[in-house]
Amino acid sequence: MSFADRLIAATDEFGPLCVGLDPHAGRIPDLFGGDTPEGLEAWGLAMIEAVKGRAGVIKPQSAFYERHGWQGMRALATILEAAREAGLTVLMDAKRGDIGSTAEGYVSAFLASDAPFPCDALTVNPYMGLDTLEPHVRAAEEHAKGVIVLARTSNPGSADFQSRSLEGAPLFERVVEALAPMIERLKGESGWSGLMLVTGATGPDEARRLRALAPDALFLVPGYGAQGASAADALSGFVPRGGRLAGGVVSASRSVSFPPEAQQARSLADWRQAIIAATNAAQTDLMAAATKLT
Repeated sequence: MSFADRLIAATDEFGPLCVGLDPHAGRIPDLFGGDTPEGLEAWGLAMIEAVKGRAGVIKPQSAFYERHGWQGMRALATILEAAREAGLTVLMDAKRGDIGSTAEGYVSAFLASDAPFPCDALTVNPYMGLDTLEPHVRAAEEHAKGVIVLARTSNPGSADFQSRSLEGAPLFERVVEALAPMIERLKGESGWSGLMLVTGATGPDEARRLRALAPDALFLVPGYGAQGASAADALSGFVPRGGRLAGGVVSASRSVSFPPEAQQARSLADWRQAIIAATNAAQTDLMAAATKLT
């Protein structure tokens, strides 16, 4: 089964929520050992147990594990293995991007069949050119994986370059236009493509324009929750298909992984209940918005 078809199956079963596993410095509760490699691993494994059966997709941010050196990356590898065993779809947020030979190294690390940090899809930066994306797309074709390309991101400074006009259109639109052949190459039986686009929830109008430009590309939508975007904003680039709103996943990290109730928990049981409640609340919010928009 293609990556796109696996992702659609996961969202059909659980909803569009993608849980971000971003262990920011100072946020790992003392219940797990705090901000140490061991703490990251224990917290990540507990997150997997709490969200499985409630969300089908997770997104670890590799930088928060890399900052702990090889011990942090070992923790990440352990968490990824647990996610695989739990049947979760894993989107690795690493935002790689470099010339062909270096890109092959990233492929070996994340997308190859024997990758030490195996994931279902990897975020990549397109701004060095299409040739830097080709190794990732080729690996995705070979191993039924996905490639997640930065298009219109949710950070305040994204407009500095992404919105600059290039021949009468914003740069991010020109990037997406250039991706059309790669989007076509990674289409699954569902009709959706495993060439995903990062499309921030903080720019709903831009998301709708990108949907018109790339009707078959799945979206990874950051910016929902702690960054302030509503569920309706986050789903603005989704479209009705098969009687439901579809088109990708909406990422929530701090609001689901670090809700105040979890940070204040005095026992693992209380922490788990807080994470479950936050996961269910986000999923319910997104599903309710999807119903209204269908």
